[in-house]
Amino acid sequence: MTAPSVDAVLAEHAELELRLADPAVHADAAAARKLGRRYSEIGPIVALARELSAARADETAARELAAEDPAFRVEAAELAASIPALERRLAELLVPRDPHDGDDVLLEVKSGEGGEESALFASDLVRMYTRLADRRGWKTEVIDAVPSDLGGYKDITLSVRSREPVADGVWSALKFEGGVHRVQRVPVTESQGRIHTSAAGVLVYPDAGEDAQVEIDENDLRVDVFRSSGHGGQSVNTTDSAVRITHLPSGIVVSCQNERSQLQNRARAMEVLRSRLQALAEEEAAAKASADRRSQVRTVDRSERIRTYNFPENRISDHRVGYKAYNLSAVLDGELDDVLSALQTAERAEAVGS
Repeated sequence: MTAPSVDAVLAEHAELELRLADPAVHADAAAARKLGRRYSEIGPIVALARELSAARADETAARELAAEDPAFRVEAAELAASIPALERRLAELLVPRDPHDGDDVLLEVKSGEGGEESALFASDLVRMYTRLADRRGWKTEVIDAVPSDLGGYKDITLSVRSREPVADGVWSALKFEGGVHRVQRVPVTESQGRIHTSAAGVLVYPDAGEDAQVEIDENDLRVDVFRSSGHGGQSVNTTDSAVRITHLPSGIVVSCQNERSQLQNRARAMEVLRSRLQALAEEEAAAKASADRRSQVRTVDRSERIRTYNFPENRISDHRVGYKAYNLSAVLDGELDDVLSALQTAERAEAVGS
């Protein structure tokens, strides 16, 4: 994707400003939110472009004044020295962003090798993401969950949403979490005190919601209803309100049992299905365009890990960027900023160099 020109971004920013000032635009909340996200996304580019323009104008003026007053030569030299750094920063901001960076996400955590220990680790990951969301002011919602016997999760789906339109939304941070997460520790089920290795899988995709550009043929769906085992009150647990939808062509299965009625659960499950199908379509398109693209791991195999959580050494290691730190307990409490920052830096460096 070609980087846009500064003039094109400035023109788009001005147009968005006018549209967002129009009350009629806000009659469609989804459309207004989308415009707000884009306006927020290009705001830093506009601010830096204006700063650069002002620095260039000030340098020109200082050089002209220096002809009459030598004291302005120092100011002109300082301004000239600052301009290359501003130009580099602007060039970096103009590198095309991930179009989903401002999006909310759907996040699935699945237990894998390790039985109950893997399910307990899956619940640790869910707590980690929930605490991160709390720290960043995001909203989380459990859409579906299959608990294990010891209180872990065999499978759980979460919705994670930002409260306001922002350029760097939930996806910009959590998109790096997709893959296999490996844990090394003494399980609660281990009586001999031996360290075990198990794994849980994480799948993250943008929550496209009503913006999903996919059409679903009802004939391609198998819909099953069952009794909910989740929260929601007595009525939820005594009626067949939970819904499981299988998309036959792709084999994707989506369940929702968090809402109070079967209709609500079906509607939410369809939103999740549309998001997953859109993510699948984009992934297939990316695969055709780039044979060496990075993809999320779909199987929970310890050998295909992206990150290791070593409890005896209080160590966390991200194997994609060589990140290592000895603050595992803090990370599991939602303090993921340093890990995510390392991944975002690597992504930006790759984008600038490509």
